Amino acid sequence: MKTVIAAVICGFFFIATYAQDTTVIIDNQKITLPEVVVHNNMDYLAILQRIQNDTSFYKAFRSLHLVEFKSYNDIRVLNKDGSPKATWSSVTEQKRDTGCRTTNVVSQQTTGDFFDSKGNYNYTTGEMYASIFLSRGKVCGETNIVSGRSFTTSHKSGMEKHKEQLKMLFFNPGKKIPGIPFIGDKLDLYDDRAHKLYDYKLEFTDYKGSYAYVFTIKPKSDLGFFERDDIVVDEMTTWFDYKTLEVLARNYSLSYKAGMYDFDVSMKVEMTRVRGMLIPQIMRYKGNFGVLLKKRERGEFTATLSDFR
Repeated sequence: MKTVIAAVICGFFFIATYAQDTTVIIDNQKITLPEVVVHNNMDYLAILQRIQNDTSFYKAFRSLHLVEFKSYNDIRVLNKDGSPKATWSSVTEQKRDTGCRTTNVVSQQTTGDFFDSKGNYNYTTGEMYASIFLSRGKVCGETNIVSGRSFTTSHKSGMEKHKEQLKMLFFNPGKKIPGIPFIGDKLDLYDDRAHKLYDYKLEFTDYKGSYAYVFTIKPKSDLGFFERDDIVVDEMTTWFDYKTLEVLARNYSLSYKAGMYDFDVSMKVEMTRVRGMLIPQIMRYKGNFGVLLKKRERGEFTATLSDFR
């Protein structure tokens, strides 16, 4: 993406117009644009730069810590045949008082070994869910400021390092993730290598009664066998508010197989607004991952949030 933007700014491009789309072709790479963007002189270069550097998605999840809400939680760890191995179905409430938040369990049902004897999560799927939507005890002094904040695996190991990598994968899809052998660089959707593997399309559409930009990234259809081996992101589609360019919704799926590990993950997130802040409202996840010398985990969850205050 950086190469694309720089090349366009320098003027090394030409435009080919089709029935519905306009394709900007640069060094045999392309970004497909709707005619309305080009013909109405919209600043699509600025739009693409904002999309690449988006922080609104991460900020929305940090803003979740600043409001009260009720959450309907459905988490399932599955056997190979798809039957439930362990589950947690619950209703929780996040409360805030004097700058602190706590999670109260209103009702819950568990099956299998979802929790251990001390009430800790036995599965990574549960750990990940809790780190996003729940608090353990009282948590104070949080903000939704994202400027200057970055994820890092430095000085972390074991489960803490793994959780940090999962957060990178979730909050910054399309960016490099350090510490994952053979795959970290392949997650970058905005470098020169990625432009040989993926197609990029920006559209203008209706979204829930308003207008939005839709930015889609998909692997090229004519990739060879060895090129396909470099594909990690099977698809990523993001809806952006056409005025603020904040993320309204995002769907993405990722998969990869290597000698040491493999995974197949899909995620869908829809946002809402609370007191002027962008907040996640619905999130659906399905994941299947295996690591050498560790048990394979197949998990899925749905979080439905309401009663924001």
